[in-house]
Amino acid sequence: MKGNKIKAFKCLVLGLAMFLLGIGANFTAKADSSLQAVKEKGVLTVATSPDYPPFEFQVNKNSHSEDVGMDIEIAKQMAKDMGVKLKLKNMDFSSLLVAVETGKADMAIGGINPTPEREQNATFSKIYYSGGQSFLVKKADADKFKNQASLSGQKVGTQTGSMQSQLAQKNLTNSKLTTMDKTPDLILALKTNKLSAVGVEKPVAEAYVKNDSELKMINSDYKIDKKDVGAAIAFKKGNDSLAGAANQTIDKIHKQDKIPGYIEKAGKYLKVNTANTSMLHYWKFFFNGLKATLLISVLAVIGGIILGIILALMKISKFKILSWPAISYVEVVRGTPMMVQVLLIYFGLGVLINIPALLAGIIAVTLNSAAYVCEIIRGGINSVEKGQGEATRSLGLSQVDSFRYVILPQAFKNIWPALGNEFISVIKESSIVSIIGVTDLVYELNVVRADTYRGVAPIVVVMVIYFLLTFLLTRGLNYLEGKMKHD
Repeated sequence: MKGNKIKAFKCLVLGLAMFLLGIGANFTAKADSSLQAVKEKGVLTVATSPDYPPFEFQVNKNSHSEDVGMDIEIAKQMAKDMGVKLKLKNMDFSSLLVAVETGKADMAIGGINPTPEREQNATFSKIYYSGGQSFLVKKADADKFKNQASLSGQKVGTQTGSMQSQLAQKNLTNSKLTTMDKTPDLILALKTNKLSAVGVEKPVAEAYVKNDSELKMINSDYKIDKKDVGAAIAFKKGNDSLAGAANQTIDKIHKQDKIPGYIEKAGKYLKVNTANTSMLHYWKFFFNGLKATLLISVLAVIGGIILGIILALMKISKFKILSWPAISYVEVVRGTPMMVQVLLIYFGLGVLINIPALLAGIIAVTLNSAAYVCEIIRGGINSVEKGQGEATRSLGLSQVDSFRYVILPQAFKNIWPALGNEFISVIKESSIVSIIGVTDLVYELNVVRADTYRGVAPIVVVMVIYFLLTFLLTRGLNYLEGKMKHD
């Protein structure tokens, strides 16, 4: 009897051990399925920010843009080694790690440094490039700023979230540090005397110096280990098999010494861009941005009006089950920045549904506009005398017909100027969608600035386009307002 119990106990322990091993194997399989998932899709989706030559930027080929640069060549080689196609997703540098974390991309590449803080939320490949650190200064200040020590007490700029920003905080303790999202913005600030120097990687500094005679490069003199500091590729936390495949490609690239060739190829593309830096040469970029801006604005205005009317009717309803959700929605939307809303729609909902960047931008701008349109329409409805409603009921009209034929037409006539201002605001505020890679006017503006090394001219062009859009819309709205008054 005792022996049977011992056997039963042994069987139980053995079964439990096998069960736990099975769970462990299952977790391991899940953890290592990232590479297999990419191969099954047949596509390697890579997030990048193409405004950082020579790492990644866009070349103007026959008025068509194409992502090029050292990082793009590395991504192409990885896709080739995995036997899949390469798909690039362009967005702001600050959104790259979020893209892999939320599954919007399989990997992110863009001169990303694998800091201990980032490694807590992402898996990184080996360092694939470490080109050294430099500062860009104005050529006129070259005698004044010769090294890191001479920047003490000066204003120094770096890109937000970059390795250069962390190095500056650690080494330039006596300098006044500032960060910006875009390297072209930093260069413009430098050239307009807002900054004394800009910290960038050496290849980036060399590219700017070659293409901008007003700039000069100086060494950073940072004491860093090239083995520990450099650019790596980011993956979703736990995607070890995909990172392992990337490491194999990186080892292959280093063994065959392909990096110098990639940089040389990027330099040739830069010469193509800077051969003709006139804004007319880049008209297709601005035209494509204009189309995206108009599409987002028109759809957001239409959707905002429809949803705004529904919210307004819910808000003035006597039933709390209808009014409270509308009140809460309006307060939340008006109390948070649109940029946060855009990121939430694209990345937050993206965890559940893979929403394309353009669609996410349209949804976010529509939902934002609806909250303001709701308040405008509610104010218009309240501005109509109560006697109007009483008169319609005495004529036997239902409440729905009363609103449709009497109240809302008068309300729209009263709120038309305010509604017109909201339309204009939508056109201008829709530019925020560029942070998730929607190729609107502002996105194309940054691309042209990075490609041509011209800081002001693209801004002027986009400003003129926005002005013409809002000017023509204002004239049209004023014409319709006059017709309403005449009627």
